[in-house]
Amino acid sequence: MTAPRPSPLSGLRHLALNVSDLGACEQFYAGLLGLRVDWRPDADNLYLSSGNDNLALHRAKSPLNRQAQPLDHFGFVLDAPEQVDAWHAWLRERGVAIKAAPRDHRDGSRSFYCLDPDGNTVQFIFLPARVQNDA
Repeated sequence: MTAPRPSPLSGLRHLALNVSDLGACEQFYAGLLGLRVDWRPDADNLYLSSGNDNLALHRAKSPLNRQAQPLDHFGFVLDAPEQVDAWHAWLRERGVAIKAAPRDHRDGSRSFYCLDPDGNTVQFIFLPARVQNDA
């Protein structure tokens, strides 16, 4: 007999990325997006947070092969669809590469995609189901 599954997961709240340019990525995530620096254990590692999550940036030890990158994208959740458009406009005005403009999805969500300085795809998304579940 196998043991039952442990208690449910409470969400994906930590992501660690290897990056080639730690300074440019810190400027993007902390300077542009407003994440705060939680911990800088050394010159090659940085931990950031928006309050509910943890994004670790690690300086890559060897050149990154972006063609072999298994990560498709990761996203930041927003509280209203209007915030998607506001973030899109704000980042575009600051020269951030936009991969896909804001659009509505069939489930009522709204999102857009941009690229961080290291070429990672970042999604900004409003999820209506999350708002309903939080109410």
